[in-house]
Amino acid sequence: MKVAIIQHAPEYLDKKRSLEKALVLIREAASGGNVLAVFGESWLSGYPAWLDYCPGAALWNHEPTKEVFAKTHENAIVIDGPEMTVLQQAASDLGIAICIGINEKTGSGSANGTLYNSMAIISPAGELVVHHRKLMPTFTEKLIYGVGDGNGLRSAEVAGARVGGLICWEHWMPLTRQAMHETGEQVHIALWPTVHEMHQVASRQYAFEGRCFVLAVGQILRAKDIPAAFELPEELKANPESLLLKGGSCVVGPDGFYIREPIFDLETTIEVELPLRETIKEKMTLDVTGHYKREDVFDFKVNKKRNQ
Repeated sequence: MKVAIIQHAPEYLDKKRSLEKALVLIREAASGGNVLAVFGESWLSGYPAWLDYCPGAALWNHEPTKEVFAKTHENAIVIDGPEMTVLQQAASDLGIAICIGINEKTGSGSANGTLYNSMAIISPAGELVVHHRKLMPTFTEKLIYGVGDGNGLRSAEVAGARVGGLICWEHWMPLTRQAMHETGEQVHIALWPTVHEMHQVASRQYAFEGRCFVLAVGQILRAKDIPAAFELPEELKANPESLLLKGGSCVVGPDGFYIREPIFDLETTIEVELPLRETIKEKMTLDVTGHYKREDVFDFKVNKKRNQ
């Protein structure tokens, strides 16, 4: 199974241009013989890194924050909207699966202002097979994202493998990890803003625990892409090309060791072939959904009801 991690920056808070860029990158991945192309957290159309870099962003009634939230909402994606239709058609036309992080809204109008930090997995047939909303936004993300539900804690048969994924700090939630292990993942997609050291730790731990391949996907974001509504710190003003999100994408095997070492500070596409048989070989010693599950001791269940 050959896969491509797309570590390229989106056109920040511009869903039309981001979608156009995504289609070019997907075509390139398909032409290289890849059967799965993966984009990072909130890639369509931009992770809200300004929450961590812009003074005053978290202040009550801060006008720049409200302005940028409105722009984020305008450029968010409806899961059954035209942008997803275009991606599904591209997957079908090219015969390639697509996983992409999105800023999701539940309607095209302004009646519902809640956004979700979401993940969509599309099969090579163009079918939306996984739609997951991040269960718990991380720290400052709570300012703009609503909480998700268990409906998306699932995997699907994609291009010959069982594929699922989680977003960022969901990888530190033990019960969420177990819920995903129960789905029989062979390939797990871990979406991050930047896959820094602790995110590398989480990705490698997940691979070892779940005896699966992990595609850890980071993003690229430059200081100059932060919306003009915010006053940037002086050091970022002086260095508009400096990276706020630095990538760090990598591929981890089911033994917890790297197949492809992390790549930082570079827009690139990372291609790698996954020998899927390794997932079974490693379960001889540890199988958290088999002989290590101990159903005689533990009772585990998941509420998969979609909230809205």
